[in-house]
Amino acid sequence: MADDTDDTEPAADHDSAADVGHDLAADRTTAPMSDYSSRSVGIGFLVTIVGVAISFGIPLVAMGL
Repeated sequence: MADDTDDTEPAADHDSAADVGHDLAADRTTAPMSDYSSRSVGIGFLVTIVGVAISFGIPLVAMGL
């Protein structure tokens, strides 16, 4: 009867952070933790207002309201 178990070491995962230049010892940061200026907040608010105007304005104009 054949032995179905494989006692060899599994292949190493070559898709690690070390291969793509990331520092594994550095603290992890994400976008919400990054500093941002009042100008960035203003631009984001303006983009939101334009998006809402497009999202609701075009259908309202198309319906004739």
